[in-house]
Amino acid sequence: MDTEILEPLDITSWQGPFSAEIVSRASDALETGRLLYAPQLPFQLSDAERRFLSPDCLDGKSKNISFRPDAGVVKGTHCKGAERDELLAMLQRYYTSASNLLKALCPGYSNNSTPGFTSFRPAEIAGRTTSWRHDDTRLHVDAFPSRPMQGLRILRVFTNVNPKAPRIWRVGEKFEDAAARFLPSIKSPIPVTASLLSLLQITKGRRTEYDHFMLGIHDRMKADSSYQSQVFQIQLAIPPGTTWACYTDSVSHAAMSGQFAFEQTFYLPVRAMKNPERSPLRVLERLVGRRLT
Repeated sequence: MDTEILEPLDITSWQGPFSAEIVSRASDALETGRLLYAPQLPFQLSDAERRFLSPDCLDGKSKNISFRPDAGVVKGTHCKGAERDELLAMLQRYYTSASNLLKALCPGYSNNSTPGFTSFRPAEIAGRTTSWRHDDTRLHVDAFPSRPMQGLRILRVFTNVNPKAPRIWRVGEKFEDAAARFLPSIKSPIPVTASLLSLLQITKGRRTEYDHFMLGIHDRMKADSSYQSQVFQIQLAIPPGTTWACYTDSVSHAAMSGQFAFEQTFYLPVRAMKNPERSPLRVLERLVGRRLT
């Protein structure tokens, strides 16, 4: 494992409490583009839940099963009745575990964060056929065409629950380097575009200039095959039973292979960061010389 990109955490509990030293290191590591890495923090499945370690629980159209904590809705599965209830309970339990971890490790974040989707990913990544824009094996930073973040940070907690195989990730160059590389090729948005997209309900909220530039960086990173092969990058083999976390809107990452993992998303306002100047919003504003939200 690469010591430059990882911040190892010697923890075995999702709830803590953790030492002041670990708490201080956690937010600093996240904000400087490192991955919190807890190799002794598994998410334990019950014997009954192990039957969900199969792509057969997917609905045939989705690549993952998702749960919305705010609505209690599970999607992406064909499971019904009691089986669906058990699947939902498993996802709820991961959401609770990840929320407890965030609260214990980064209390300043937890009080200001909003939960996003909880996902279970039972399908193998390698060999999946998709367009370059949706190909998660290509290095990228997270940005969403239909969900404008308007500057919010995207913090994600992951756990590999595969009984045997590692999850293979690639991690690329620092966000500011990628932004400086691709920003010159991205034209400013046409002023009326954001209003039209919102009016037509193509986007869930108004797309800011920040969202426009983040989408441009995301797309140009994924579309550039030379960049994908030649840019500085590190490959990580993340073992079974390991939990890790990072800001996926600033950590250039690609999931190359692996099956059976959980993922919990949290959204965080820039003002809640320990150092807001490290956020992609502030980096882009420095590069373009104006406010973007």
